[in-house]
Amino acid sequence: MKIFLFIDGTNLYAGQYELFGPKKYLYFPLFVKEIEKQLDIKFSRIYFYASYSPKPKKITKNVQLFLKNEAFFYKSVKKTPNVVFFRGYRSPTSGKEKEVDVKLAVDIVDFSHRNKLEKLYLLSGDADFHHALFVAKSLNKHVELLCLQNKVMHRASYHFRANILVFSSHNNRFTSQQKIVIVKLNTNLLTQKVG
Repeated sequence: MKIFLFIDGTNLYAGQYELFGPKKYLYFPLFVKEIEKQLDIKFSRIYFYASYSPKPKKITKNVQLFLKNEAFFYKSVKKTPNVVFFRGYRSPTSGKEKEVDVKLAVDIVDFSHRNKLEKLYLLSGDADFHHALFVAKSLNKHVELLCLQNKVMHRASYHFRANILVFSSHNNRFTSQQKIVIVKLNTNLLTQKVG
């Protein structure tokens, strides 16, 4: 079975930074292995979409820590087997991310139409992908969500199974209509210190 994982990498990075701070980062190869183990699946391919944060002219200590953490995180992503890393860019005027979300949504729709996959998982907390997921579902693809505990796609979780990846106690409140599965992960096993 062709099972693809699509990852909104910038969203994942922001969520993991919020959870672990500047001195630790989510070590991506172990993170993927743990998800596969917990969900009893094996991803055929992982599509990761991200853009690096722009480097400001004046770099504060906090910005320096953030950029260093980001570099370690993305380096761990790139050394993970079966990962296709799509790198978008940042607008020189606004600093906003460009191409990333559109490319991810288009790939979900395109791969579903061309029968390149049977099952797809989306790791994001961004509601922008809702319609792409409905297209995949209408083409009889099995669709599930993966969300960090602090980046949950609440609206989509009423329509698709949402595996909430929990590293610590969380205060999320869910309704019985949401299709929520809590997946507990061990922070100490899946993070590394920024060197």
